[in-house]
Amino acid sequence: QVKVVESGGGFVRPGGSLRLSCTASGIHFRGYDMGWYRQVPEKQRELIAQVGRDTVVTYADSVKGRFTISRDNYMNTIYLQMDDLKPEDTALYFCNAFQSNFNDYWGQGTQVTVSS
Repeated sequence: QVKVVESGGGFVRPGGSLRLSCTASGIHFRGYDMGWYRQVPEKQRELIAQVGRDTVVTYADSVKGRFTISRDNYMNTIYLQMDDLKPEDTALYFCNAFQSNFNDYWGQGTQVTVSS
């Protein structure tokens, strides 16, 4: 059974930091592209950071320079270090493991709230 589990969300003041974690089990982790998405009500889920199976990293412009994605293939885990958080970063953050349209798995999400 495949499981994708996020953790690390919470409440933080503007300018603060949070670190999200996502652990995937039941898959050959090294063979998957791993990504972080976020979604706010009434808007589409957006990809904000991805670390490919080839370890190539990409970021959305909205988080570039503030967020850092990394992966640990021994722990089957990816991380998202989020610094200089802004109120507009408030969202439900999802982890995705993608290999193909038939092997595409999501976690339940972790809430990040940035507010003064």
